Amino acid sequence: RMGFWPGEKRSPRSSAYETPEGFIEVTRENQDTPISEHFRLRDFLTKDQSDVWPKYLVLREELVDKLELIIDELGTRGIKVRRMVVMSGFRTPQYNQQGVGRRGGRAKDSRHQFGDAADVFVDNNGDGRMDDLNRDGRVNAKDAQIIIDAASRVEARHPSLLGGAGRYKATRAHGPFAHIDVRGTRARWGTGG
Repeated sequence: RMGFWPGEKRSPRSSAYETPEGFIEVTRENQDTPISEHFRLRDFLTKDQSDVWPKYLVLREELVDKLELIIDELGTRGIKVRRMVVMSGFRTPQYNQQGVGRRGGRAKDSRHQFGDAADVFVDNNGDGRMDDLNRDGRVNAKDAQIIIDAASRVEARHPSLLGGAGRYKATRAHGPFAHIDVRGTRARWGTGG
């Protein structure tokens, strides 16, 4: 089940919110296909309907490029990244709608539905949580800010990858993470700048 994109029910507010032109079919057999050095197709799949195959994915190449450049940028700052986890990549409109509003915190027109956003964290030790990137002995939103700062430096060098970045604190359900997207305009939230 995919649901309806915002542009299918009303006029999109801009071309960035138009219904996607196509999908990548992901099967059990091809889900581990590498799409870059650090990412596989499965990393960006919607998190619901786990037993439904095939699945369909919208994924903009620019997002993958930006994430790889962020990993490289972190490396230049002495933060070796072996594993960046995509906590949430593409979301079908049907899945996104389940979390819209105060309860789920998702935006009605979330960039995740358009294949150009990912919520990520660095997890080199494989414990399922953000690593202590700033080496202050604590894992918190300040570690997500390290990823956002790297994204800002990447955008300065690659204006075609301009987009949003949001810093999220840990909750009972998840650790801290950073939202990264390539919407085409600069947006920041939860970062103080």
